[in-house]
Amino acid sequence: MGHKIFFCMFVFLAVSCLHKVDVENSVDKPARVIQCAGSDTIVNVSQAWAEKYREIEKNISVEVSGGGSGTGIAGLMNGTLDIANSSRKITHEEFEKIVKERGKEPVEHIVGYDALAVFVNKNNPIEEISLEELAEIYGENGTIERWSQLGINMPVPDRDKIIVTSRQSNSGTYFYFREVVVGKKRDFRLGTIDLHGSKEVVELVGRTINAIGYTGMGYARDEVKMLRISKKRGEKSIAASIDSVLDHSYPIARPLFIYTCGEPPDYVQKFIDWIYAEEAQDLLMKSGFVPVKLGKITNVVKDKIEKR
Repeated sequence: MGHKIFFCMFVFLAVSCLHKVDVENSVDKPARVIQCAGSDTIVNVSQAWAEKYREIEKNISVEVSGGGSGTGIAGLMNGTLDIANSSRKITHEEFEKIVKERGKEPVEHIVGYDALAVFVNKNNPIEEISLEELAEIYGENGTIERWSQLGINMPVPDRDKIIVTSRQSNSGTYFYFREVVVGKKRDFRLGTIDLHGSKEVVELVGRTINAIGYTGMGYARDEVKMLRISKKRGEKSIAASIDSVLDHSYPIARPLFIYTCGEPPDYVQKFIDWIYAEEAQDLLMKSGFVPVKLGKITNVVKDKIEKR
């Protein structure tokens, strides 16, 4: 009899423990996971959105990774992602492939705007540059290889040669810069240092006095400075800022996109709708980008961005 009682107590405790583990797991584990990947330009703000949204919707987890706009669009194509982040517009070929592979058309959402900044080391004397000059620095068979050709005397004489940094070809930033600055019918010059992410570009330029690089203005740091940009040499140059993006005076500004395959499930659509709310757009601005609707965002945040 005693053995039977002991056995029953053992079974009861075991079942209770299993039930407790199940309850704990059900509390900690979200009911739904949204897979989101792509553009390195907006990966930081996407992660900020994901963290904040988890506080609001306890049963939803947004998993975010980078890899470049091309990686995100490929993930949408093969069905591994719910949302593709992109710092460039989807191409016609990609659109058709998604329709063919998934049977649905991709849906585009503009979630903000960005000024594509050109960075140099903080100790480089140059303050402005034209799109024409950038094309000759970055373009195939370009004629500008030294800072002295731009009238710049480097503080370290043997650092006159321009170290040209770029992004890898799956990057939407690479795609956009090539199209707008280098030229649609022209390739990048040989010998550029092609880096995986925006952070890496800024870090390399920050420690290399004769380097130049490009990425979103939200990646500005104390070790680098953003050059004012003009369309042609001798014309008025414009600084990258929220206002110059909004009034279209900055020559290399662009929209930031997310894409879904067809109309997404309700829980994904709810997250996308939240991205346009004031709280999420405020996070976008704090990350150095321009909100879709600036009017509802406080001037205090705007001032912080402008002073970077």
